[in-house]
Amino acid sequence: MGGTMTAEPVQNDARLRPEPEEDDAPRWPMPPVDGYTVDDLFTLPDLPPHTELIDGSLVFVSPQRRFHARVIHLLTALLSDAAPDHLSVEPEMAVRLDRRTALEPDVSVVRTEAVRSFSQTSFVAADIVLAVEVVSPESEARDRKTKPVRYAEAGIPHFWLVEMAENDEHPVVHVYELDVPTGAYGLTGIHHDRLKITVPFEIDIDISLDALRAL
Repeated sequence: MGGTMTAEPVQNDARLRPEPEEDDAPRWPMPPVDGYTVDDLFTLPDLPPHTELIDGSLVFVSPQRRFHARVIHLLTALLSDAAPDHLSVEPEMAVRLDRRTALEPDVSVVRTEAVRSFSQTSFVAADIVLAVEVVSPESEARDRKTKPVRYAEAGIPHFWLVEMAENDEHPVVHVYELDVPTGAYGLTGIHHDRLKITVPFEIDIDISLDALRAL
């Protein structure tokens, strides 16, 4: 996901920000004293696409690099081909972690029984087998630090962090597995041209720069 911006309370008596005289920009409601809930996230009008919620604060997404979109496309296609029938690969779907936090992994591997309809807007953490985040320059700290901690606390067993290599811009996939006794992720491997692992299922996919270019 991209860079973040947190919605701040409005310091006046009105429930809405004053509408700019010459601007049709949306007016944001004043957050409750204890912040928004996940239910608010799905009912507030005119939120930008891919808005997330962390501890009751809205987080907005900045424009993304081409690398980000292509990696999501590549992993969604390859994981969909490899996934067994009891798992479904879902790009950019909200995941409810608790009452005041909902994140949107770039790619999620979800238990098939949790997929109910095409109008569905979210999953819960217990539905998720693997969460994948593709790092963007504007959100490095959130992708590398905040999100892994939250996913681990919610009990999501597998997490991947995808970086862009500096030398030739190929994807680098950092693979993590949840250590249940500590409740934290442990790194199990760093993969460059090929990703070959046995959990959460048998995966042997081409993640080279050529594969990214061939989309």
